[in-house]
Amino acid sequence: MRTEICDRLGIDVPIFAFTHCRDVAAAVSNAGGLGVLGAVGFSPEQLEVELTWLDEHVQGVYGVDLVIPSKYEGKGVEGLTPQELEAQLAKLVPQGHRDFAAKILADHNVPELPADEQPNQLLGWTATTVAPQIDVILEHPKAKLVANALGTPPDDVIKQIQGSGRLIGALCGSVKHAMNHKNAGLDFVVMQGTEGGGHCGEVSSMVLWPQVVDAIGDMPALAAGGIGNGRQVASALAMGAQGAWTGSLWLTVEEANVPPAQMQTYIDATSSDTVRSRSWTGKPCRMLKNDWTEAWDRDDTPNPLGMPLQMMVTIDGVKRGHKYPEAAKDVNFNPVGQVVGQLNKIERSADVIQRLISEYLESCERLNKLNNQ
Repeated sequence: MRTEICDRLGIDVPIFAFTHCRDVAAAVSNAGGLGVLGAVGFSPEQLEVELTWLDEHVQGVYGVDLVIPSKYEGKGVEGLTPQELEAQLAKLVPQGHRDFAAKILADHNVPELPADEQPNQLLGWTATTVAPQIDVILEHPKAKLVANALGTPPDDVIKQIQGSGRLIGALCGSVKHAMNHKNAGLDFVVMQGTEGGGHCGEVSSMVLWPQVVDAIGDMPALAAGGIGNGRQVASALAMGAQGAWTGSLWLTVEEANVPPAQMQTYIDATSSDTVRSRSWTGKPCRMLKNDWTEAWDRDDTPNPLGMPLQMMVTIDGVKRGHKYPEAAKDVNFNPVGQVVGQLNKIERSADVIQRLISEYLESCERLNKLNNQ
């Protein structure tokens, strides 16, 4: 099961766990895989706290996931601080969108946040707001891998990360995107099929993975989108991937910082309960469909704005949903892939890693028996 990228990172098995929870990232890294902390929701100061904690609790290495979209409102604006950019972009958000989002939450009796817990509107969705996050990452030697979730990172970011001795890669949903990453000199790509949770394209994993592997040659490729057991890990490696990039799988582990009511929503869901929607972030994102996604999809309601403007509208709803998950059950932001239909119990992260390995080995043994008949 050990592949080239394992040797480059010094990990035991090529199982990568994207998560917004530092406890999950640490548990996966300590179990032999690589925990990858999603940084988009953290201010630089908060990210410093998270990575310092990981340094203290991870025996080996970990990764960090950033979001620098290829296209977004405000791209190309030079010389502004993150605060100045936030103020400028806020002027582009129609009040009608804010009022509509507030009405959905009010209609479902979701309490408002206390005055001292109001969130920043602009998170790490732009090059301007990501730059300080990168500075933080470079201060932490155990952060050996950086991934960009949306598009090819800017040239200066690639050089900065690689110049520090770290690996940098990006997610792709098509062969075209993968070739853009290769031509930019990235170290690896993450091939995410449309089954995957969060931002995804329209091509299924079974079709996408072998196409990308054939197109990029010897460049390491990690498979994502619909991986929830060792059989699926085995299929990814059989198609030429060097590892499995997983995300939804870690929403229902003991260590996940997911409120019990929201976690139960994931456990109860089937694979037919997801939808690709622009209603939260402004870009197509797979999540559980609910009253929120359906409200934004109607013909008589506002169309979602582009990134990052839509999230400037919805960040209040994200925070209120996390703080009041029982009240927000029908309007919560629940990003997850179609593999949610397999997530029907709560497990420890280390046990999930061991289960994936055991199921992978069972799959290989089954194929070997067929080959030896």
